[in-house]
Amino acid sequence: MIRRTLMGASAALALLTSPAIAFAQDARTLEARIALLEAQLAELRSEIVASRTQQVAQQEAVSRDIIRIEQVAAAPPAPPPAPADGFRIGNNTVKFGGFVKADFMTSSYDGGDPANGDLLRDFYLPGAIPVGGADESTATDFNARQTRFWLATDGMLGGRKVATRVEMDFQVLPGTGDQRTTSPSTLSLRRAFITVDNWLFGQEWTNFQNLSVLPDTADYIGPSEGTVFARQVQARYTRGPFSISIENPETTVTPNLAATRIIADDNSLPDVTARYVLTRPWGEASLAGIVRQLAYETTGAGAIDSSTLGWGLSAAAKVKVGEKDDLRVMLSGGEGIGRYVGLNFANDAVLDASGELEAIGLIAGFASYRHIWTPQWRSNLTWSFQDVDNDRSLIGLATNKSASSLRGNLIWTPLPALDVGAELMFGERELESGASGELTRLQIFVKYGF
Repeated sequence: MIRRTLMGASAALALLTSPAIAFAQDARTLEARIALLEAQLAELRSEIVASRTQQVAQQEAVSRDIIRIEQVAAAPPAPPPAPADGFRIGNNTVKFGGFVKADFMTSSYDGGDPANGDLLRDFYLPGAIPVGGADESTATDFNARQTRFWLATDGMLGGRKVATRVEMDFQVLPGTGDQRTTSPSTLSLRRAFITVDNWLFGQEWTNFQNLSVLPDTADYIGPSEGTVFARQVQARYTRGPFSISIENPETTVTPNLAATRIIADDNSLPDVTARYVLTRPWGEASLAGIVRQLAYETTGAGAIDSSTLGWGLSAAAKVKVGEKDDLRVMLSGGEGIGRYVGLNFANDAVLDASGELEAIGLIAGFASYRHIWTPQWRSNLTWSFQDVDNDRSLIGLATNKSASSLRGNLIWTPLPALDVGAELMFGERELESGASGELTRLQIFVKYGF
């Protein structure tokens, strides 16, 4: 626009300075052209002023943006948003949870009454069912030892995902008093581990076990004799559905021609486990394996220094049935895996007459069906077993041969996270001698998770 105005002004001036046209035009034409020239010059002056004003405004805006950027850069970074669950400490999200559970149990033992403080009075321990004693009347026990709490953190450190978990309960270690006064229980470590991306270090459920298929029971474990069940310190690597670990070794030994237990603690190599989990719309299935060293060493007269190989496989699945129900199964077997299955119902190995270890074989499993009656009511029917392949020429006749149990329950959830349930179970333990003991138990519980 400015350029066109200048060109017009130049043309007008050229006309004024042309002698031929100056003499040819009259005074009126000259005045009109002078007026046109003055208007064009005024327009040019206005455009120049407007352009300068716009440039000044742009420079001021740029200056303000620079000041604003410098202020933002100098200010401390904004804190990350609060997590939807838990609370934040530094770069970590911290969560706390657990449950409080009260159990009311009435038990009948046909082979003798367990002593006060025996773990069998708190939960189903198949290897402790009394055998060979006098049948006593029903025993009633109340406790809250399954109460549990945990603390977990989750955050980023150096570009890596780092998490921790510490979990405690009161189940295994009674307190220093007794039921006469305060019924105390001692806090016990369940899990304590660190994860860095795909790595786990610390105490966790063994990688040989599939937790997701455990039945929904009132008892602490439920199908105790038939399930792989162990927590121990390990180093584990997980990538997608595959995981491998090295875990704390320990060997339990049956002395030659005896039925007692030696906890050897002489292993030099860790237990090695691997597991693969397949997840599909119909549910999930897993296959786990373990290879381990069994070792026992003594000193002095008749010293023993023996080791052998232990191995095992465990297959598990949880299959959807219909819209809401599911079937959960596990089958485990091998040689030298006694302490991993059935709460060490069988030992890992037995000593022969020359002091050499021989791995003990076993097979164990369970099946559990869960039925959802309504959103507030559900039931579970669970059967479990274990058979031990003892060498009768090496063991005492009081050695465990087999165990089995059957349980059914009905659980009501009147409020979110609040369960009230009742479970009736029957368990049996048999020795190599053929003697057996039975346990019948009614358990009622109230549990609130938080």
